[in-house]
Amino acid sequence: MKTQVPEGNGIDGFASLLIRWQKKHGRHDLPWQGTQDPYRVWLSEIMLQQTQVATVRSYYPQFVTRFPDVQSLANAPLDDVLGLWSGLGYYSRARHLHRCAQQVNSQYAGEFPGSAALLQALPGIGPSTAAAVASICFGERVAILDGNVKRVLTRYLGFDADLALVQNERVLWQHATDLLPRADVQRSMPHYTQAVMDLGATVCTAKQPGCADCPLHACCRAALLHCPEKFPVKTRKLKRGAQMLWLLYAQTPLGAVWLGRRPAPGVWGGLYCLPLFESRSDLLAALPAGACQTARDLPSFKHVLTHKDLYLHPVRVTLTGDGKPDAAGAWVQARRWPHLGLPAPVRKLLGYAQCP
Repeated sequence: MKTQVPEGNGIDGFASLLIRWQKKHGRHDLPWQGTQDPYRVWLSEIMLQQTQVATVRSYYPQFVTRFPDVQSLANAPLDDVLGLWSGLGYYSRARHLHRCAQQVNSQYAGEFPGSAALLQALPGIGPSTAAAVASICFGERVAILDGNVKRVLTRYLGFDADLALVQNERVLWQHATDLLPRADVQRSMPHYTQAVMDLGATVCTAKQPGCADCPLHACCRAALLHCPEKFPVKTRKLKRGAQMLWLLYAQTPLGAVWLGRRPAPGVWGGLYCLPLFESRSDLLAALPAGACQTARDLPSFKHVLTHKDLYLHPVRVTLTGDGKPDAAGAWVQARRWPHLGLPAPVRKLLGYAQCP
């Protein structure tokens, strides 16, 4: 299928339709909206990567209360950042977030640079995130291309090239750039960027899109062909794996927990975690002499990651005297571990295991 701007609409018409729609029907109640503060826009964009809006809604206010500006984030210990991020997943984002804040603080005197090209050179900021910050905060004429926007544009244009191929994504990015506003750019770009994101999130959804409520409906090629759910095309799928792990929940009679920091990169890299073992026998071999008799299996459960399913089997044991596991880590007092950066399933497990 040849890709072209649908008849009856033009480049300027596409942008103006979206901007008018957003003012009346777009999202206006999200806690990170209504600001052109680069710090807050950047923070929300990083949090929203691979994470649902409903989840970010609860984390974002806590984060900006604790770290109200880039300087406070840069000066905070990484453990504090990971602790507040705990439960959001994709923890490399938090580590990059911290490094980026430090670089903005040291290299740009605490002020984010005003172009997408300079923003993209910072840790953890890719082309689409850089474009979001630059367009919303500085009015730069640059295109974002996150998952929602890819869906809007491929449907509108009838773009059926396979986005699993990098060269096809580059072509789509050029189409996205061609469709950007050309008039009163500095004022229109923030509204346009918010509009195309909102349309993808609320109307042009992956399943059961609300085509009848879409401002582009009359000129959308996918709608005209009655096949919006066929777009975007991406043939390569992520191969999922599975792994079984045994978690050692070792504690003292006073409630201290044995925790070690996970290596980065890797699963839960940089977070504090219960010792992990490939088998129950390996776990028991790490216990001091005589402790195996007190080990008690807790209910096993599955934890879903992007690329694999983890089947977790926790074992609880209380160690007395000088006893400690033969595993990297240290005793962490009960009053302290809730404030550390912990993987979500480990945090939940520790809360459960505290109950009699």
